[in-house]
Amino acid sequence: MKEFKGPVIECVPNFSEGRDKHVIETIVNEIDSTPNVKILDVHSDADHNRSVVTFIGTPSSILEGAISGVRAAVRLIDLRKHKGVHPRLGAADVIPLVPIRDAEMNDCVQLARRLAKRIWDELQVPTYLYGAAALRKDRERLEKVRLKGFEQMRVLVKKDKDKRPDFGGPELHPTAGASIVGARPPLIAFNVNLASRDLALARNIAEAVREKNSGLIGLKALGLELKSKGCVQVSMNITRTDLVTPYTAYRKVVEEAERLGVDVLGSELVGLMPLSSLLDSTKEAVRLESLTRDRIIELNL
Repeated sequence: MKEFKGPVIECVPNFSEGRDKHVIETIVNEIDSTPNVKILDVHSDADHNRSVVTFIGTPSSILEGAISGVRAAVRLIDLRKHKGVHPRLGAADVIPLVPIRDAEMNDCVQLARRLAKRIWDELQVPTYLYGAAALRKDRERLEKVRLKGFEQMRVLVKKDKDKRPDFGGPELHPTAGASIVGARPPLIAFNVNLASRDLALARNIAEAVREKNSGLIGLKALGLELKSKGCVQVSMNITRTDLVTPYTAYRKVVEEAERLGVDVLGSELVGLMPLSSLLDSTKEAVRLESLTRDRIIELNL
């Protein structure tokens, strides 16, 4: 991050397209063309039909980069034709901002609210605010905003004023839905694939491991079907990286899978993760007494 002076913010927009390479590349190129923005990662999944883009930049460049990506998504993605196993409300579904260097959470809160207003003002796509940027307590959790997604919400907003967006609307955009913009700490998107086609089994494991059902604090989980791989998946978000490592989450899924008599095929990282979580996972897995940054060769060069 030596090329950036001053505060650095991370933006991790999730776009509702994971199959059409042209659409994905166009969105990424629009973001990448923004001055003072650096793309760190692009993760696309055909079964989810979703792409997660990770980029960093200065606060002003993050704002412009995010707007550019959303503009391209609104132009290219039609949710009426979209099919995927991952819940979604918008073409540019969720757009979290994360403080990385010389930035506080409140900086991301203010930036998220500016971004949400601009998306409505410039693109006529309604927006909701979540996480630390939420304007209402009941909208802090992403799943409480998105509910069952575009098809459900486009009906609800017409008859339930409580479900209407924070900016714009009240109806959703006919093809792009609504975008959910927020501010949050770093999280880890981490999936575990099971040697089974039984979706109910994956959902049972997800229910057992997630915080909502008295599982691990700071862990969200869904059971999803991956038809292209002929298996099911426990798809997780680790929202408390200070409490849960990928290894902790993995072992919890393995325990539940073994109890139900199913094998684990492997795990998958979506996007990026903090180095501290990788070190903590390694330390936990092999029971190291100590593992710090100064023990890593590449970090000492």
